[in-house]
Amino acid sequence: MTGRSLKKVITVAAAGILMATSAGVAAADIQGPDVASYQHPGGGGINWFGVRAAGYQFAMLKATEGLSYVNPFFVQDSMSMRVAGVARGTYHFARPNLPPEPQAAFYSALVLGQNGPLDLPPVLDLENSGGLPPDALIDWTHRYLNTVQAMTGRRPIIYTYPRFWQTAMADTNQFTSYPLWIADYRGNDQPEVPGGWPAWSFWQTTDSGSIPGIGAGVDLNVYSGAQGDFTRYANMPFSGSGRGSS
Repeated sequence: MTGRSLKKVITVAAAGILMATSAGVAAADIQGPDVASYQHPGGGGINWFGVRAAGYQFAMLKATEGLSYVNPFFVQDSMSMRVAGVARGTYHFARPNLPPEPQAAFYSALVLGQNGPLDLPPVLDLENSGGLPPDALIDWTHRYLNTVQAMTGRRPIIYTYPRFWQTAMADTNQFTSYPLWIADYRGNDQPEVPGGWPAWSFWQTTDSGSIPGIGAGVDLNVYSGAQGDFTRYANMPFSGSGRGSS
C-alpha cells in the first residue's frame, strides 16, 4: 500500500474532502493509519496509546497474504489497539495466482471474526492480478468475498487503486455493493473512483505519513462517512460524534 505525508492529509481534510455521515455529522476528523510489519523497524512495537492520543481513531492492520504469510505483529497489535481504544480493521493481501476460498478461510480463521467491539469489517487488499485476465480475476474476487462474508458475518471492504481496477478488473461495476477503500495520492480534493462506485468509504491519501507512536513512515487514511456513523460501523462501545475516549 502506498501514499504522501501527514501534512497533505491534514490539508486535504481541512479543504472539506469528506461527505456527511447518515446522521449528518462531518467525518473529516476520522483518520487512521494502515500498518504491517514494516511499521515495526527492528522489531519495535507501536505505541497505540500514542496513536490514539494524537487523534487517530482507527487503523487497518495487515493480517495475512496468500496461503502462508501471517503478519508476525498481528496478534500483538490487535491486542494493543483494543486496549488503547483504536478501532481495528484487518486486511488480506490477495494472491490471485492461488485459489480464493483457501485464502479466505486462512484469513478468516486468523482474525477470529470481525464482529467484536472496535472491529471494522474485513478488508480484501486487491492490487495484484496474479496473471489472471479480467474475467477470471472478477470471478476470483467474487468467490473470495463471498467466502469471507460467510465466515465473518460482515460485508468486506475492497481496497484497490484506480488504475488497477480499470485495467486488471476491466473497470467492472459488479462490486458496488461493497464499501470501497481507494488509494489515490495525487492531491486532488476527491479521489478518483473507478468501477461505478457511487461513493468511496475510505481514502488512502499517502504512504509516507508520520504519526506519534509509530516508528516508521506509514500510510494514512480518512473515513468519508459513506457507511454511516463511525461508532456504529466500528462497533465502538461508546456513543457520540465518532470520537472515542483517549
